[in-house]
Amino acid sequence: MRKKIVAGNWKMNMDYNEGISLAKSINDELHSTPLSGKEVILCTPFIHLQGVSSLLSSKGLSSGAQNCNDHKSGAYTGEISATMIKSTGASYVIIGHSERRTIYKEDDSLLSSKTIEALRNELKVIFCCGEVLAEREQKIHFDVVKKQLESGIFGLTEEDFANIVIAYEPVWAIGTGVTATPDQAQEMHKYIRSLVEKRYGKECADDTTILYGGSCKASNANELFANPDVDGGLIGGASLVKDEFINIIKAL
Repeated sequence: MRKKIVAGNWKMNMDYNEGISLAKSINDELHSTPLSGKEVILCTPFIHLQGVSSLLSSKGLSSGAQNCNDHKSGAYTGEISATMIKSTGASYVIIGHSERRTIYKEDDSLLSSKTIEALRNELKVIFCCGEVLAEREQKIHFDVVKKQLESGIFGLTEEDFANIVIAYEPVWAIGTGVTATPDQAQEMHKYIRSLVEKRYGKECADDTTILYGGSCKASNANELFANPDVDGGLIGGASLVKDEFINIIKAL
């Protein structure tokens, strides 16, 4: 059975004390709200990682980074390696988020290298894919997602692929207040699972967790998560508000 996951992506928000306070309140809340085999991941800015990782004690609650460099170490001022992330106690790293692709121009080749480096350091990868509005309007959104997956992660062995979580981001629905309809989300998630099946087989496809990452909030989480191929969410702004985030977790 594939794992159900809610991952909070804090992006570049909160100072150290604010982040620690939020993580502690989520941790405390989840002690009284059993996750029943599901997993919640807090993907924080780098400054929070060690502090957050050390305080998480609720079963099924993990920490993760939002990015990593594709080199083990060296003269890369301002960068953070997968080795460093692993040393904080974090278990996950987000790679290929739409903001990294669009703002920082990270291409498929670089994202593939980052993924390999993260897996080499025993981090699980939340690999993001998704189309912008123009690509959906041109009806090439399936082609865009297929290329991102084939170039980014479909070169992995099946053993390594078992440590991949896919997050579908309809980029036109991130931070815009617009959400893909449940039918649109299911359609793409089902398509992604079919691509995994063609590459790795049905058993692997059935075991692969695919998250929805486009303006998911407590008010629409139940409807989105009810889809058979939507296994949870990669949550942005709503993950910064404890009660909102907890209600999304309860929806799962």
